[in-house]
Amino acid sequence: MSVSWPAVLVATAVGMAIAGVWYGKAFVGVWRELTGVTEEDSKRVGKSPFVVLLASILLTALVLAGSLSLATGFFESDSLWIAPAVGFVVWLGFSLTTLAQHNAFEQKPLRLTVLNSAYQLVLFLGMALAVGLLQ
Repeated sequence: MSVSWPAVLVATAVGMAIAGVWYGKAFVGVWRELTGVTEEDSKRVGKSPFVVLLASILLTALVLAGSLSLATGFFESDSLWIAPAVGFVVWLGFSLTTLAQHNAFEQKPLRLTVLNSAYQLVLFLGMALAVGLLQ
């Protein structure tokens, strides 16, 4: 198993860009409405959520790179199609299921679960493709 650190770094950059567009531009209004987090709330907490975001996305990139390395070895193929397949399976098996559980028990709005799950799907696919292209 080998992991390309440049691929991990590019995937991290891709992940940060996806997060910025998703929650900073495309769906910020809907997200604020569904969570009740105001602009003032976001300003009050400062940059600490971004540190968590960066660390989380970096770790996600590393796990996706390792998973993709294992999958290409297992299937004895370096086909680019393995990358989105790994991204999808990791999202489905870990991200979607965990988010659905927590949101159900925390009685979060279904729209919020869909919004966040869709973000994570796009995130995992985008990052996995970045790793697949560079690894």
